[in-house]
Amino acid sequence: MPSGSTRTGSTLPSELSSASQRQILTVTKLNRLARTILESEIGLVWLSAEISNFVCAASGHWYFTLKDQKAQVRAAMFRNTNRLIQQRPKEGDKVLVRASVGLYEARGDYQLVVEHMESDGEGQLKQAFEALKARLYAEGLFDQAIKRPLPRSINRIGIVTSASGAALHDALTVLARRSPATNIIVYPSMVQGESAAQQLIQALHTANRRQEVDVILLTRGGGSLEDLWCFNDEALARAILASEIPVVSAVGHEVDVTIADFVADLRAPTPSAGAELLSQDQSHQRNLLADCRKKLLRSFKTLLQSQQHRLQILSQRLRTVHPANRIQAQNQSLDRLQIALYQAMKSRLSLHQRQFERATQKLTYHNPQRQLVIQKQRLTTFEQRLSRQIKALLNERKQNLAGQVHLLQSVSPLSTLTRGYSITFKEQQPLTRSDQVKVGDTITTRLKSGQIISEIKGIEGDNKP
Repeated sequence: MPSGSTRTGSTLPSELSSASQRQILTVTKLNRLARTILESEIGLVWLSAEISNFVCAASGHWYFTLKDQKAQVRAAMFRNTNRLIQQRPKEGDKVLVRASVGLYEARGDYQLVVEHMESDGEGQLKQAFEALKARLYAEGLFDQAIKRPLPRSINRIGIVTSASGAALHDALTVLARRSPATNIIVYPSMVQGESAAQQLIQALHTANRRQEVDVILLTRGGGSLEDLWCFNDEALARAILASEIPVVSAVGHEVDVTIADFVADLRAPTPSAGAELLSQDQSHQRNLLADCRKKLLRSFKTLLQSQQHRLQILSQRLRTVHPANRIQAQNQSLDRLQIALYQAMKSRLSLHQRQFERATQKLTYHNPQRQLVIQKQRLTTFEQRLSRQIKALLNERKQNLAGQVHLLQSVSPLSTLTRGYSITFKEQQPLTRSDQVKVGDTITTRLKSGQIISEIKGIEGDNKP
């Protein structure tokens, strides 16, 4: 019989006399002792269970029950820990938790204090992710030495993503704001599900076969590890490595990391960041153009000054060595000798007067005003010629730009729609043959303005490729 039971007869006094020798505990001490034993003897455990009775208190703490088919246990996850969980759990979720075993002393309830939580399937996916990451790293697929640099000038960007996803919208918004002149080509693909990896690989192959873009942006929005799993596909990783065109990976949010991020030539934390990385700010381009204009004007001014200086030097040299000057000097010497010979007997006053007249004539002949007029005429001619050349160059550049714009408009799909043509889709796939549909199917015809939704009543035509 337990020691705490009441006995009758002569044994009662002996029981009462031994009670003073027992260790009497309060309920508080008992619960505290039980908590200490649980925490020290069991410690941290990993537990796979289903969540029920989930409550998020006003304090931010989570309280819930972890159960399986035969048992259950209460659990708590405090605010400073649960804020690291990306997605709040809900009733019926299958989770894998790391928790310490303890006891809530106020009620004497045995409970778990959860430190980490993840989807039950996520643990296996993480193990597979780490194993593939280690194997590809050992093969050298992540080496920086084999990564291709991005082109210095990016005029055409290929985007591999879902045609209806938020990632495409974010990337196009950034590119339209920062670099509206950049050409964008979308290679649509699923970015989630069993067939997503194969479609992504096919989109990369299509971009490399066409060779119509300078760089490829591989992107999608955020999600769970399962949502992003197609970007951890080994075949996709090898397709990224084999791409002849540089690949930038922008998958999920900043905390999301995939195998594609390690293999790609460059990683961006988000789709918007990837678009900013590949685009050049329009204001920066305007500043570059303004700098080029200033450099061009300085070059023209320097060239003009150099030519003017050279012209002055040549003019001075010509005046110095010109034969006419020497002949004139000899003639003047001869005149002076003749005058001296025939008029030697004249008075000194007459001689001084004639010398003054000759000096006046010589000064008139070498008047700088005449040379100044000639140089001004030459300078005017050179300025007119330079102005005509600049105007001709600007006109030529304008004509080239207009030709490029006309060429772009002529090959635009929207231009084709403007001329009365249309494009017919079934489930977002373009139709090129009549055997791609059957009677009763719903098709969508896109016109220049709006679209028409039709139902197939009959099929005619040649189905040959």
